[in-house]
Amino acid sequence: MIEAPPTILCISSYEKGQEFIRECKRQGWRVLLLTSEKLQAAAWPRESLDDMFFIPPELPSDEIVNAIAYMARTQKIDRIVALDEYDMETASTLREHMRVPGMGLTTMRYFRDKLAMRMRALEEDIHVPDFVPVINHEDIRYYLMHVPGPWVLKPRSEASAIGIKKIHEAEDLWPILDSLGDRQSRFILEKFLPGDVYHVDSVVSERQVLFSNVSKYGKPPMAVAHEGGIFSTYVLPDGEQATTLREINCRLLGALGLLRGVSHAEFIRAHADSRFYFLECAARVGGAYINEMVETATGINLWREWARIETSGRLAYKLPEVRREYSAVILCLARQEEPDTSGYNDPEIAIRIKRAHHAGFILRSPDPGRIQTLLEIYGDRFAEEFLAIEPLGTKPAA
Repeated sequence: MIEAPPTILCISSYEKGQEFIRECKRQGWRVLLLTSEKLQAAAWPRESLDDMFFIPPELPSDEIVNAIAYMARTQKIDRIVALDEYDMETASTLREHMRVPGMGLTTMRYFRDKLAMRMRALEEDIHVPDFVPVINHEDIRYYLMHVPGPWVLKPRSEASAIGIKKIHEAEDLWPILDSLGDRQSRFILEKFLPGDVYHVDSVVSERQVLFSNVSKYGKPPMAVAHEGGIFSTYVLPDGEQATTLREINCRLLGALGLLRGVSHAEFIRAHADSRFYFLECAARVGGAYINEMVETATGINLWREWARIETSGRLAYKLPEVRREYSAVILCLARQEEPDTSGYNDPEIAIRIKRAHHAGFILRSPDPGRIQTLLEIYGDRFAEEFLAIEPLGTKPAA
């Protein structure tokens, strides 16, 4: 009797993770995709998919569980993976209901709930900005009296800069909380720390951080999201900052309980005291072309390695050889639908980003100084030739 190949169910509310799907198929697995009805025509790698299921937006979790459990009557599901951060709760609920191996609801909250992840980091003596849960109003009043502003009010379970509000005066906070009504407990209030923002993108197998790439944003992502401007990030050369962040990141991922997969963690180095403070961590591949930047510098495709980890037996995964070069992303919203970047012809341009109303490149060089020079030159040129600014949306674009 021929044994059927194992099956992995991928869940995504956004068009992403194509290389994850392809790699699962290359590893000999059956691959199923559960996604939104609005993405039926998206560029999914259909040659690598054994079946696709489309659901209406905002379908209640119980109905998704019922639908997948019904499907599982006739085909065994061995792994369930959320390709997008917003699907992590659905995937964890399904795993617990069907007893499929992987991250459960408790661990999932350490990677989705900013309050939970901060409290867990504090237990490991990892610095976090002073914060207070938006639950008890007396606690909030005490916090406002003893922690100087400004502050930021953050949704506990949103990604990126979505829904963040900067508060300059204590009296400005209470009308905002009143407007949130019963939703206010889904927020945290945190001291705003001016500083430089970094991110560490990791590959984890059996609780061991096998790969970590340390990068630094040009302008803090929250500032780009709220004020507009040029987005950039670049691979940081080895040195004291990179070493410190790798050490903090390892402790953090151990504390949060990531068993296997990938992570994207963000830290800020405060101007006031030069300390690194933990901001947030997600058990997913970073957006904004960070995966492409990491692969360009190191040869490690985070989507591909995540798929290999999910489809490997315990302790069977081995990280490929890592290349050591330097790369960067530079990207902006453009006034033109198809910006003409033909005037940019430096050999360090590894990838030209093709996306409507965006101008951008992935840069690559063995010299980190050359990367910095190009980011400065291109930033000035992008601002003059392409840059458009629009208000921050209430939902992520991808």
